[in-house]
Amino acid sequence: MPENGGVRAVKSASRAVDLLEVLAARGDRPARLRELAEELQVPRSSMYALLQTLIERGWVRTDATGSLYGIGIRALLTGTSYLDSDPRVRVARPYLAEASETLGETIHLARLDRGDVVYLATRESHEYPRTLSRVGRRLPAHVSALGKALLAERPDDRLPLADGPLRALTPHTHTDRSALLADLRQVRERGYAIDREEGVEGIAGFGFALRDDSPATDAVSCSVPVERLTEEHEQHIVAVMRDIRQRIETASPHAAGSGTPDWR
Repeated sequence: MPENGGVRAVKSASRAVDLLEVLAARGDRPARLRELAEELQVPRSSMYALLQTLIERGWVRTDATGSLYGIGIRALLTGTSYLDSDPRVRVARPYLAEASETLGETIHLARLDRGDVVYLATRESHEYPRTLSRVGRRLPAHVSALGKALLAERPDDRLPLADGPLRALTPHTHTDRSALLADLRQVRERGYAIDREEGVEGIAGFGFALRDDSPATDAVSCSVPVERLTEEHEQHIVAVMRDIRQRIETASPHAAGSGTPDWR
């Protein structure tokens, strides 16, 4: 059983969290008992008992037949509490709004979570239909400017990426590790990351790590349809986002003496 700081993990708690993560990852695809038992390698009887407990507590929901399972409303309440209590999100929101108004584009704040980035705040552009980067969405770090900006803050031998070929979301995604590493070297030299339709076809992104952590855990980005992206507009985006990054860093809740917990 894995240990953390010498404390033995609680098997039942780990199993409950694993179940919730599986259901959350499925999105609008409900699961059956057999599927969950097989994926988590748990006896059906044990899985059924766990599901019934979580249904009673509101963490899992089921359909009228009792045969389909999905994530429950308590997960939403917990996720909302996470955002409401996070000082970085509170600090960044007005700057995201300012950048979006200045550029007329969609601006994001996201956090690295193992090999993925999770979107914490988004200010949508009114100029074009929304992208898929809603709050709470998770994407592989290597497919987005946000993720690559954060990966570049880490040594190549410490990247939180799985072994083997990288997952492709579009024909432009880096699937070869050596190509990704070459891209990350350019990110370090340039000071920001670019993705050109690597996560969403038709959308380019410009990502800037917030450097008040070491290594950085959060980043901001600007997403823009490639049909709108002229060289002049790209230069304007980079200039505005560099300024926004610096101002968020200056207002960081991690400043010495702020009294804000240094969450890890």
